[in-house]
Amino acid sequence: MTVAGKMNQYQVVGRKAATEEHPNPEAYRMIIFAPNPVIAKSKFWYYMHQFRKMKKTTGEILDCVQLVEKNSRIVKNYGIWLRYSSRSGTHNMYREYRDLTLTGAVTQLYNEMAGRHRTRPRSIQIIRTATLKASELKRDNGMQFAKKNVKFPLPHRVASGKRGMKALSSTTFTTQRPTTFFG
Repeated sequence: MTVAGKMNQYQVVGRKAATEEHPNPEAYRMIIFAPNPVIAKSKFWYYMHQFRKMKKTTGEILDCVQLVEKNSRIVKNYGIWLRYSSRSGTHNMYREYRDLTLTGAVTQLYNEMAGRHRTRPRSIQIIRTATLKASELKRDNGMQFAKKNVKFPLPHRVASGKRGMKALSSTTFTTQRPTTFFG
């Protein structure tokens, strides 16, 4: 599986194909993160083959729906439990991210795991996800933004050039350095 761009959240429902012995087999539902529905269905069969005696040739997909968050205007803290395979073995991990949506946090996870641990997307298995309150955060990186009075100062700004204007002054060349501190 390649991760090009943003991950999406899919709900895939499948079951073993109906036979005369079992006309109404049990259906299984799984929440899967994938870039598109084709890969979501493929991951569904990968996990079903591990957990149950089912595979694509003996089963059928009943439904594959993309899940979208209702409120994606507020920054939230997300905790993600995962398992990944490295060159030395299989490892469990817990990570925290701040994002507008869960799919954005999962995209950050895949990008960070590729950068820090050289983990391929096919090696990552997301076990559980949760939305965390500020008091439930464990990692320092998330805690520094979870305070009430967080400020993001811009001490050194450079005036950018607009259309028809010079960037820092009215002339192209000047003997004075630009002032970037607006304290």
